[in-house]
Amino acid sequence: MTAVRRDLTVAAQGAGNAEMGQTSDARVPVTCAVVAQKGGVGKTTTLLGIAGAAWERGLKVLVVDLDPQANATAALDPASTAYTTNDVLADARPGVAADAIVASGWGLGVELVPSERALEHRAVPEGRDSTLRLRIALEGVVDRYDLVLVDCPPSLGELTRNALAAVRLALVVTEPSFFALPGAAAALEAIEVVRGSNNLVLRAAGVVVNRSRPKTTEHAFRLQELQAAYPGLVLPFTIPERTAVQQAQGACVPVQAWHSAGAADAADVYDVLLDVVLARGAEAVADLGVSSTTTFSTGTDT
Repeated sequence: MTAVRRDLTVAAQGAGNAEMGQTSDARVPVTCAVVAQKGGVGKTTTLLGIAGAAWERGLKVLVVDLDPQANATAALDPASTAYTTNDVLADARPGVAADAIVASGWGLGVELVPSERALEHRAVPEGRDSTLRLRIALEGVVDRYDLVLVDCPPSLGELTRNALAAVRLALVVTEPSFFALPGAAAALEAIEVVRGSNNLVLRAAGVVVNRSRPKTTEHAFRLQELQAAYPGLVLPFTIPERTAVQQAQGACVPVQAWHSAGAADAADVYDVLLDVVLARGAEAVADLGVSSTTTFSTGTDT
């Protein structure tokens, strides 16, 4: 364990995650949407960092790309994309997402439901259960994985509501800028709206600050502003700005496989962030006292 990794782990444990890093022999699928109110904050990059940390541990991961920009799809470099999340939401039969799953270019362990620009056509409500289309399509699919990550578009509209209705956790990504506080507030409000309307098991995994340079006055001020507003949700570490992260994405490999000091720094942070997601996923299941694979009503029963 590097000194950076050790310091990050201590900080995260101090936030109430004392059991992070521990794993169970029994598979407990953790489902998490990665959300941002605006583009350009590194939402997809953060999702890929978490997926890479899980890949490095040998966990089985499914990435569902629900962003019409399809950046996660490009970075995961699948050999083929016959079906996409556009097709999945258009069909929305129980379990139909399984037909769209493809292997990623990262090798064994990370699979993908790819996206495409045409997904924009699904960004409007379509019928009474429109928000539940992804949840229905993923029925029976998430049980095959240790971790399911959903990449949301940089907005809080219909596609993001679909993602939030289908998962147990939502990780909010922001950056230390003037827009950080209102952006985080809007994302957390959206999580609460979906929780209250059609997904009672949904909870926020936390707010993570990306592209941080805490030695700059502005970044330090914006970080303190966020921590004061959401002391129990803002994670006690930030994701540093490292060129190696973009280099790894350009090469379509996990940052954990990119050999540089900057990549190692970023990988350490993503590893601790994975710990947070897994720990809070386990907490969500324990708090509910239900199986991690419980199927929830779609509201279509008569």
